[in-house]
Amino acid sequence: MEMEVLYGVHPVEEALRSGARSLDHVMIARERRDDQKMLRIAEACRTAGVRVRFDNRDALDRLARSDTHQGIVAVARERKFAGISDLLAKRGQYHFVLALDGIEDPHNLGALLRTAEGAGVDGVVIPERRSAPITATVVKASAGASEHVRVARVTNLVRALEELKANNIWCVGLDERATVDYDQFDFRLDCALVLGREGEGLHDLVRRTCDHLVRIPMAGQVASLNVSVAGAVVMYEAARQRRAVNQPGEAVRPKKSQRGLGS
Repeated sequence: MEMEVLYGVHPVEEALRSGARSLDHVMIARERRDDQKMLRIAEACRTAGVRVRFDNRDALDRLARSDTHQGIVAVARERKFAGISDLLAKRGQYHFVLALDGIEDPHNLGALLRTAEGAGVDGVVIPERRSAPITATVVKASAGASEHVRVARVTNLVRALEELKANNIWCVGLDERATVDYDQFDFRLDCALVLGREGEGLHDLVRRTCDHLVRIPMAGQVASLNVSVAGAVVMYEAARQRRAVNQPGEAVRPKKSQRGLGS
């Protein structure tokens, strides 16, 4: 099995905590060997049966291929991806899936995975092509939260959305051309939030596959938000509504349909 490198305090800590993949060894910069945080991580490694090495910072720079490792680098087994069926296990009363239509910036992907984990998303769907891979940069941008998120990597996003729809999960796309504001939509149902790529939004076929579209109204001069910010806004609105699931509201409740907008 191939090995991957993780670096940074939070990514290494969360990889240890999640147990989602095994670590071969952890390397800590010698000048930080007396740092209490590093000592705590080293002890957690030993408890988990992970080897700990102390080396000079140049060695860590070479291994991480970056000097932003904060004095700690881990060598881990390659991440195992989930299948769509794995995402159908619910964390709350309703399914909540995030589908990403070609996010190419690793920092945006990391930020979205961090928000998804915090907002209680059941899992994330990403396409194999035209999408940033989950690299050490993504893990660090997520502050290690990506290690706790189930991610399904699919060859065809439209087919993946159709599979979700076949399991009675609504596909709700975020699109500036929509006529319904995101906070007027009732997210108290099984749904997948679909976000488009930076600068371009949803591909036409993905857009037509969605059952509903929502938008974030903009009061200023710019037309839209950064995708990771927009995703955070909508994910936390959905989370807010779900916390208030037993309270009456005025949000738009979609009519039952498994057909997309372009059907």
